[in-house]
Amino acid sequence: MQIGQVADRTGLSLRTIRFYEENGLVIPPARSEGGFRLYSDDEVARLETIKRMKPLGFSLEEMQQALTLLADLESGTGDRAQLIDRLQMFHAAAIARVAALREHLAVAEGFAETLVRHLDAGRGEDVAGGPTRRTRPTEGR
Repeated sequence: MQIGQVADRTGLSLRTIRFYEENGLVIPPARSEGGFRLYSDDEVARLETIKRMKPLGFSLEEMQQALTLLADLESGTGDRAQLIDRLQMFHAAAIARVAALREHLAVAEGFAETLVRHLDAGRGEDVAGGPTRRTRPTEGR
């Protein structure tokens, strides 16, 4: 699959995909005769994993570690118990970061609600959202 198809499938930009390749997170296995990058389903899956880790603030190094853990678990390479222990640490970090994002989202939603109340008050609506003064448009005037 060429890079444009991968971008369409993952929602990542071409530049982002190249950045991850330059930083060793994704290495396309081959190039076409014309020199185009060719990605397998495994690389696309890695990009999807990276895409899910990015909003949680994982560094490139942490992403690489997690991707290696996942690949080792899948291939059966290494001490399975140790791999699972390390993966559990990533899981705990992800859960903590999700909780922090939820807190930030709640604060942001509260701010948005405050803005709506001010906008409503500026339009002459009461706090409950109903109009404080109704005017009817007249037809034909």
